[in-house]
Amino acid sequence: MSDHPTDLDAYFARIGYSGATRPTLETLNGIVHCHVQAIPFENLDILLGRPIDLDPAALEKKLIVDRRGGYCFEQNGLLLLVLEALGFHARPLSARVRYQRPRDFIPPRTHVFIRVELEGTSWLADVGVGAFSLTSAIRLDSTEEQATPHEPRRIVREGARLFHQVRLAEAWHDICEFTLEEMPFIDRELGSWFTSTHPQSQFKSRLVAARAIVDGGRMTILNREFTLRRRGGVETRLLTTPEELLSVLASDFGLEFTEGTTFSCPALDWPMA
Repeated sequence: MSDHPTDLDAYFARIGYSGATRPTLETLNGIVHCHVQAIPFENLDILLGRPIDLDPAALEKKLIVDRRGGYCFEQNGLLLLVLEALGFHARPLSARVRYQRPRDFIPPRTHVFIRVELEGTSWLADVGVGAFSLTSAIRLDSTEEQATPHEPRRIVREGARLFHQVRLAEAWHDICEFTLEEMPFIDRELGSWFTSTHPQSQFKSRLVAARAIVDGGRMTILNREFTLRRRGGVETRLLTTPEELLSVLASDFGLEFTEGTTFSCPALDWPMA
């Protein structure tokens, strides 16, 4: 547990949460649901060449005071601080992101989510896995399909490995793989350093922004592609200029950047003027 005093009032104001604060499942789900709608997943500081600081005070300043987003080590790092301050028994667990990756490929262990113990039951909370961030906790000890305010989820066990999966249409897809091993702060620092600086990190080569919206929908940006998903269908359009990208980041994700800001990313192949 961090010695840094977490400003819960500022956090609740940031995410628009006004519910109960006792360490219960209702509180956990309410906070998670508000968090992923208010604080977008994004890797923009990496593309701007800015260092990622996981110190508790730095997380609060960036995600709460400066109203920015972040990736898993920042998002779940802040959530962990909040849950601990509220009296939850919460621990960070390490994982490998597996979405759209074959099982014979071994991705780096560069993801963290939170295990929460409530009355003898283990719950998985993850507000930092991009377009598939959970909008409620799911049980870790069940292999049955579990409903969330957004997509159905399940946990699959194969030997010593567990897989968090999402159902899209009628097919199940791996989100991440884990072994219930805890991820102490030093390991999170190492994973974040790799993710934000290694030339082969996916966050060095593409721009990502995502947040959940009401009625089970999600908004995402992947490079120049802006996607709005609702229960009734999917709308996708290409952003045509850096100025349009900045406009969408501000209007749809609440991410404000000064005029003329550009992101260094090979996949941002803007058409020639």
